[in-house]
Amino acid sequence: MGEHGATIKIKLSAPAVEGKANAALRSFLAEELEIADRNIVLERGQKSRDKLSRIDGSSEGDVRSRLLRTM
Repeated sequence: MGEHGATIKIKLSAPAVEGKANAALRSFLAEELEIADRNIVLERGQKSRDKLSRIDGSSEGDVRSRLLRTM
């Protein structure tokens, strides 16, 4: 959805049950960044609305600019 302070807010339609929202987030990020979903690691927030993801092979600045360009 856009920047929210120092974070990027993303709205998903997947339900937050049985890891479906986490899988949808990884899928969304992989598609938007044009990378394999295995390069996306959910570092923190598996059961929370607030999540911290690590994108292997990309800098934070590159990921941020690519995501915000598409929103």
